[in-house]
Amino acid sequence: MITKNNWSTFVAAAFLMGCFQQSIAQKKSQNTVVLSTKPFSDGVNHWYHIKDKHNIVNPIENQPQYAESEYEKIADNILLFQKENGGWPKNYDMRAILTKSQKQEVLAAKSATNTTFDNATTYTHIAYLAQVYTLSKAKKYKEGFDKGIEFIMQAQYPNGGWPQYYPLESNYSRHITFNDGAYMGIMQLLQQIVRGDADYTFIDANLKAKVQTSYQKGIECILNMQIKDNNKLTVWCQQHDEVTLAPAWARKFEPPSICNAESVPVVLFLMEQENPDQKMIQCIQSAVRWFEDSKIYNTRVERFEIAPTESAYKKITHDVRVVTDSTAAPIWTRYYELGTHRPLFCNRDSKFVYSLAEVELERREGYAWYTNQPQKVLKAYPKWQQKWAPNEDVLK
Repeated sequence: MITKNNWSTFVAAAFLMGCFQQSIAQKKSQNTVVLSTKPFSDGVNHWYHIKDKHNIVNPIENQPQYAESEYEKIADNILLFQKENGGWPKNYDMRAILTKSQKQEVLAAKSATNTTFDNATTYTHIAYLAQVYTLSKAKKYKEGFDKGIEFIMQAQYPNGGWPQYYPLESNYSRHITFNDGAYMGIMQLLQQIVRGDADYTFIDANLKAKVQTSYQKGIECILNMQIKDNNKLTVWCQQHDEVTLAPAWARKFEPPSICNAESVPVVLFLMEQENPDQKMIQCIQSAVRWFEDSKIYNTRVERFEIAPTESAYKKITHDVRVVTDSTAAPIWTRYYELGTHRPLFCNRDSKFVYSLAEVELERREGYAWYTNQPQKVLKAYPKWQQKWAPNEDVLK
């Protein structure tokens, strides 16, 4: 199920699985070029549906939108929201036709540094500008793109990771962040540049070389962050300490743990790499083995209606429960406890619990505690294994 609270994870996964590829389509009836704005869906959802007192501007009633075919106007919005440091703030609609007053407020906040990679921000804006420059050759879009790429490289830690926000803030957002696709969204963009995808052929050799270096550091950091627990390589946490690389707390209900949900895009990304060295091969093999070993059988998560209940965050109309079902496909919990490898859950008081029933209603219904995503890795593994590790099948 998709709720407002796990929508960003859904969008990030969709983005990593293809939305960030070249998205030019031809409307046959009008022969009009259309650029998809789907990668911005998470920000759009937040702007229209979740109140935030920190917003630069808020939507007006029935805010009009540009058609996706009006890609230069959308790109102009992207440039308008781009900060002086080259990054973007999160949770706005790039298709919104802003009022004069809204535009003035956005311009007045240009020097603010609330720039982030959270909720598919910044790397999606950079990719869109590249597409528009490829089509229009208008210099301003290349300039915005270049500033964005420089922002990504400035934000990168010496060890190769990225924080959730840059400039750094004094909270958990300083940690290296896999949550909501932040790290892998950046890596996907850099990979497309390094591979010379069609929308990035305009990049000069000097900038491309810098991107190549940043990209390789990013890969090395991924390999170095893989959690070794009980002398066994597993997968990754949602966030890792920016200095020690150890698993770290994110929000109060997101503990240091072995996190299967956010690790799936990491493994799939590594499996795409050509000519992996022995360290990368071992990394992938260990992750595949972990996903196989951490399967949960005979278990199904069921959503059902309840009498409307008000929480501090929203009105709740559904609940979820775990039921025993011998016909159910294997499933995984989002978190596994470090040391014991027990399925792990957590409330907003940061106290560990070990069943979904012990999670309070608001968090139980409003968060994706179970996942079937590791099955994607297990499905992709045989082909990868035959190509890169023919003599060692960790699933046998």
